[in-house]
Amino acid sequence: MYAKNTWSKYQDQDYKNVMDFNEGYKAYISEGKTERACVKASIRLAKEYGFKDISEFDSLKAGDKVYVVNKKKNIALFVMGEKPLVEGMRILGAHIDSPRLDLKQNPLYESDGFALLDTHYYGGVKKYQWVTIPLSLHGVVVKKDGSVIDVVIGEDDNDPVVGITDLLIHLSATQLQKTADKVIEGENLDVNVGSIPLDSEEKDAVKANVLKLLKEKYDIEEEDFLSAEIEVVPSGKARDFGLDRSMVLGYGHDDRVCAYTSLMAILETNNPTYTSCCILVDKEEIGSVGATGAQSLFFENTIAELLHLCGDDSYLSLKRTMTNSQMLSSDVSAGFDPLYKEVNDAKNAAYLGNGIVFNKYTGARGKSGSNDANPEYMAKLRQIMDEAKIHFQTAELGKVDQGGGGTIAYILGNYNMDVIDAGIAVLNMHAPYEIVSKVDVYEGYLAYKVFLEN
Repeated sequence: MYAKNTWSKYQDQDYKNVMDFNEGYKAYISEGKTERACVKASIRLAKEYGFKDISEFDSLKAGDKVYVVNKKKNIALFVMGEKPLVEGMRILGAHIDSPRLDLKQNPLYESDGFALLDTHYYGGVKKYQWVTIPLSLHGVVVKKDGSVIDVVIGEDDNDPVVGITDLLIHLSATQLQKTADKVIEGENLDVNVGSIPLDSEEKDAVKANVLKLLKEKYDIEEEDFLSAEIEVVPSGKARDFGLDRSMVLGYGHDDRVCAYTSLMAILETNNPTYTSCCILVDKEEIGSVGATGAQSLFFENTIAELLHLCGDDSYLSLKRTMTNSQMLSSDVSAGFDPLYKEVNDAKNAAYLGNGIVFNKYTGARGKSGSNDANPEYMAKLRQIMDEAKIHFQTAELGKVDQGGGGTIAYILGNYNMDVIDAGIAVLNMHAPYEIVSKVDVYEGYLAYKVFLEN
């Protein structure tokens, strides 16, 4: 009913604003290929906009800009509102983890003249999509003395890249009889990292040479992999996609496209009526579990700290703050692909170029695992978006029995706050390289700003 192409809204200077904003986004996701990298980039931007770490405050007042970091993988940012915190917040919540391959704790081995790294895939992936493409290594190695070594290999133009091989077509008759989920097995997603043997070594000489290189460049011993967190991700920067440059192709749009737009929305928020919040979390792709996932008590504990700095240590105030809050669960939606029309209900699908997407519910098999927002809340959001002339659309994740998925919305909904999924349509979701529309990125950012202001 509402869906209409958003490009017609942008001409002349407005068109330039769309393109310029997306240059910032491309830089963010090109740098932020891991959760830790996203948090680092977010802190740097936050400081540029006057945000300070919570440790720098003895008390809080309206207009103060605060950020809190959790284990280097979460960040929550706040702009304190004119109204007391207990009256609720306006929250944008996105996740900064993306499907990838993780190195196992004992990853390095030699086989038939090659050195390889053993991996365990993270999140929902089509395994066959990860072979024969250039890959890079990102992460940290923590040594026993507590020192942290940052590792990035495969992004600089002078860096080598690594990758996973596939069987040549000439010998693949048996392989091609397998179903797509078995063509490439999870245990075969091993990354080829070298083939030169180290002189004077008789056993595992290629592995020994790789270890020598790691020692020389990073001072890493093989045993240090036990306390390492190395992610294997697609190599290269985000790039313009399409002859008209209307889209962005890159790794990790799910969900860093919503993370960046949410982040920029709060960075540009000043003196809101209600306290504004943006929280970027980890582990959504594997169920939002653990200390850095949305199910962690980190967010609730942080709100308790804010209340304390406002002079309120009441447990009841904490509960009222959460209940009185409203949230947009900033997560992507599946974009309608003209090559695969059959999986969608066309009139309830998200289309690239039609603006931000509201998913009243997600889930699968009868809305299982869904938040399912209240219509009163949806009506309020309709009014806010219409008054601000924000283009939006509504969608479901495919046909009823086709599949489905979930977000962090239900987790915050457990606090009895109003929550709805609101994000940006993506093509190739969960593939190594995904696609979004530049106009949706910009319109999403404007929608998030309007939400915080209202």
